[in-house]
Amino acid sequence: MPTPPAPSPGPPAPPIPLAELLASKELGLRRIAGPAEADLLWVHTSEMADPYPYLLGGELLLSAGVLLTDPDRYVARLVEAGAAALGFGVRPVYEAVPEALIEACDRYGLPLLEVPPETPFTTIARAVWRLMAQARHRELRRVTRAQQALATAAARPDPVPAVLHQLATQLSGRAVLLTARGEEVHAAGRRPHPEAAAALARLARVVARERPGSPASATDTHGDTHLAAYALGGGEGLVLSLATRGREPGDHTVAGIAVVLLSLLAAPHQGADAADRSAALVRLLLGATPAEVAPLLGPDGPWTVIHARRSDGTTPDALTAGALGASLGSALVDAGREDDETVRVLLPATTREAPPQGSDGEKPRQPGEPEEPRQPPRPPTVPPHPGWTLGVSTPTPLSALTTADTRAARALAHAEATRTPLKVDAPVTGLAALIPPDQAAAHARTLLAPLTPPLADTLRCWLSLHGSWDRTAVALSVHRNTVRQRIGRCAELLDVDLNDMDVRTELWFALRRE
Repeated sequence: MPTPPAPSPGPPAPPIPLAELLASKELGLRRIAGPAEADLLWVHTSEMADPYPYLLGGELLLSAGVLLTDPDRYVARLVEAGAAALGFGVRPVYEAVPEALIEACDRYGLPLLEVPPETPFTTIARAVWRLMAQARHRELRRVTRAQQALATAAARPDPVPAVLHQLATQLSGRAVLLTARGEEVHAAGRRPHPEAAAALARLARVVARERPGSPASATDTHGDTHLAAYALGGGEGLVLSLATRGREPGDHTVAGIAVVLLSLLAAPHQGADAADRSAALVRLLLGATPAEVAPLLGPDGPWTVIHARRSDGTTPDALTAGALGASLGSALVDAGREDDETVRVLLPATTREAPPQGSDGEKPRQPGEPEEPRQPPRPPTVPPHPGWTLGVSTPTPLSALTTADTRAARALAHAEATRTPLKVDAPVTGLAALIPPDQAAAHARTLLAPLTPPLADTLRCWLSLHGSWDRTAVALSVHRNTVRQRIGRCAELLDVDLNDMDVRTELWFALRRE
C-alpha cells in the first residue's frame, strides 16, 4: 500500500469526524465501503482522472466519476495523496456506484460515501464548513474556560502547584515543572509510563539548554503518549513539560496560557523589577490599598488606562482581549463581563526626561544653576487599532486609577459618538491650568451640586460634542429625546441658559474638574 505523505499544516478548525457528516439526515449520505472512522479537514470537488497533484491531504473528495476509467488506480492515488474519504455522486454519469470502485475502496481502506442525486456537492461542502465552524466555536469556548480556570488557580495561596493541577485537569494528562537538569519542581496528574517519563525529561533538556538557537518549545510522541515541553520566559532553565494521551487543536493555546502564568509566578527566577510588579499585583488582589503597593511599582510609576470596544459591536472573548493587550504592550487586561463589551488595559506611562545640558545647542548649565526639572509624564503613544475604538486617559498615579478609569470611559464614549478610532483624554492646559486644583474642584462641587450623576454625565457629554443631540445619544446609548429631557432638566436645576456661550464655558470648566 502506498505510504501517505507527511501531514500538511493544520486547518483553521478542528477536524470533523466522518460520523458527524453521515449523521446529517438532510444530506442523505450513505457509507458503502471502507472504514467507518475518518477525520475530514477539507472538502474538494474534482472530475480529473488523477486529482493527486491538487490534494493537500485530509479531504473529502467529491466526484461523479466523469473521467473514471481505472477505479483501482484512482483509489490508490487518492490514498497516496492522503485523502480522508471519497463521496461519489450517482447520476447523471452513473446510475449506481460502480462495484469496482466499492471493491477498491474496501481494499485500500478509503471510506466511500454514496451521494444521492438530490444532494448537490455544494450542500455537502456547506455542511462540512458549518460543522467546522461549530467545532471551532466549541474549541474556543473550551480554551476560554481553561484560561479562566488557570487564572483562578494562579490566585490561590500555592499558585504554581494549583496552575499545574488545573492544567493537568484541562488536558487530561501529566503536567510537570522541571529544572534544566531534569529535576522535578512540581507535578500534577497521573504519572505516565516510566519510559514516557524519561522521554519527557529528555525533551525538557532540549528546550532548557541555555545557548543561542535553543527552541522555545518542542514536541514528540512515545507510543500513544504525546509529549511537549515549553521553556518558561524570565526563568533560569525552568521548563513546563506535558504528557497527554491525545492532542486537541486548542491544547497548545491552553499550554501557552499556563506558560505565561508560570513565568510570572516563578518570582525567584525573575528580575527584581518584574518580581516587584508581580508582588504589587498579588497584594492588590489580596486586598492591599494602592498606597501600600505603590512603592513596589517605583517612584516614577504613573499609569494610563485604556478602554476599548470592538468597532463592529461584537463582544470580544478573552483571547481577543489578550491579543489587544499584547499589541499595546501590556499583560494587564480585563476582558469585562458578559454584559459589558468594554476591554480595559492598564499601561505604564513614560516620562519625558530633561534634555542633557549643552546638547542640541542648549547653553551649558553654569555652576550653581538649578537643573532643568523633569517634565510631567506623558501617555504612551497608542496608535489606532483596526477593528477597535479606543479611549485613553492621561497618566495618573496609582492612587487615582479610578479617576483615570472614568476619563478613559468618557474618551471612549466621545470616540464612538464622533466615529473616530481613538480619543485621548486631554490634560488640563492653558488658562484652566493657572487655577489651583483644590479651588477649581471646590467651585465645581458648588456649581454642580443640584445635578445628579446621570444628569452631570449627560451635560458633560453634550457639551463635549458641541450640543449635538444625536451624537450624545449615541455616546450614552439612549434616545435623543432622553438627551433633550435631561439637558432641559439640567437647565432648570442650574437656572441657566444653556444657549449662552459664557454659561457653557463655565459649566465645561466645572465638569472637567469635578
